[in-house]
Amino acid sequence: MKKLLLIMLTCALVLSGCSDEFFDINKSPNSATEDNMTPSLVLPRALHRMADQSATGYREYEFWMGYWARCAGGYGPNTDEEAYQLTSSFKRLAWLDMYDILKDFDVIEKNAVTRNETAYEGIAKIMKSIGYMQLVDQYNNVPYSKAFNLGDYMLTPYDKGEDIYAALITDLEAADELLANAVVADNLDIESVDIVFAGDLDMWRKLGNTQRLRLLIHQTGLFSDAELKTEIDKIVANGAGFLGADETANVQPGYAKDVNKQNPFWNTYNTNDAGGLDNFSRANNYFLKLLKDNDDIRYTRFFTKAASPVTEDYAGFDFGIESQSGQLTASQSSMVSGPGLISGASDPLWLFTSFESLFLQAEAVQRGALAGVAKDAYEAAVKESFAWLGVDATVADAYLTNTSKPIGNWDENSDKLLLITKQKYIAMCGINGLESYTEYRRTGFPTTADILSVRSGITNSIPKRLIYPIEEYNYNAANAIAEGTINPQTATIFWDVN
Repeated sequence: MKKLLLIMLTCALVLSGCSDEFFDINKSPNSATEDNMTPSLVLPRALHRMADQSATGYREYEFWMGYWARCAGGYGPNTDEEAYQLTSSFKRLAWLDMYDILKDFDVIEKNAVTRNETAYEGIAKIMKSIGYMQLVDQYNNVPYSKAFNLGDYMLTPYDKGEDIYAALITDLEAADELLANAVVADNLDIESVDIVFAGDLDMWRKLGNTQRLRLLIHQTGLFSDAELKTEIDKIVANGAGFLGADETANVQPGYAKDVNKQNPFWNTYNTNDAGGLDNFSRANNYFLKLLKDNDDIRYTRFFTKAASPVTEDYAGFDFGIESQSGQLTASQSSMVSGPGLISGASDPLWLFTSFESLFLQAEAVQRGALAGVAKDAYEAAVKESFAWLGVDATVADAYLTNTSKPIGNWDENSDKLLLITKQKYIAMCGINGLESYTEYRRTGFPTTADILSVRSGITNSIPKRLIYPIEEYNYNAANAIAEGTINPQTATIFWDVN
């Protein structure tokens, strides 16, 4: 039923969409079936789609978290998004797309086992951990262990979110062992079809370790610092390390300024392949003010200058404001595709950034769960954010030592975890809205009152989770209904203890 439809859709998507040349696929997929889809055939598109979903598929959370806002000079308010009145239609396509992507990685993993291509198997496990994490972080309990077992489960039961997280950590440990012992030559075409690391398995091991660290940091409300250290020690013991400075996991299949070949972030939030500008998503006044008030010039890298400024080169909107005459127009306000995020249609697309990895490590060091000097780890993360955005190192140094506006100064802030959280929040603007939404629920920063929609008559607050999509209630009703009535205002993800 639903899952059968998913498999049919998956195969169709693998065989269509962007051209074979675009993804450097060496084998013709014209007669492919699931059983004979080699990992090398499926991997490029699956990697591209996961990065696309992570970077462009969570726009609503960028709005909720105070980064972006609707251009009120050209568009009216959106009830579900800006009044937080969610239904089972809200973000339903993101659920369907993610399971479709996960099906591709499941095919890669199973066929890699059959072909004894252990590098592909390890990569698939890492990527599945990212996808399932994103589902849990929005819905809590979701189909996992039986998700693609059509032989026994046409209607798929749900697994508990905490059990899925535990299983993903175990899978990441297994992925590292596979990659550590894999021989590149035994994995067909991996150096040409791996559009992230070009077959560099040491870098894949770093990504796997960093994803494992992210899963643990998400659960800090459930672990003591000693328990966190025990788990992180297991990662450190494999010797592969974490993603470091200038080690962003980027996807690059050969993006170009051409139809169906543009970088998805550029295509969505700047100029699409038909030449149309994004006139909807704009800078949020809250975030602009936060950075401007603290002499943080990164706002000039997150956002573009207004094409036709009125009084400010960088101008935005309050989230949820009613559309009315007198508002700035699209050309008078700042786009969200700033030059620090992206410079053109042919840029690579981030999957996991170097600075997010460094912020995860900084928090672990501050909690005593990872060896190092907390101040050094923190400052390295902030400097990497500036560098990643293309800001000169001297500007970052001045920011970190500013005593008159010490938002980034380690010595001037007594709450070190809050400082790390605040700087991570700033650095993540535009990168992955879901991850920022997760951090907000985990840490309580930024303050809800600061980023809450200003839509008139609003009674709801920022949701704590989503409702399952309508397809689940139509085609997997018994299992979806068994999860009970979902109230996004009160129901929480298992790690959310705030």
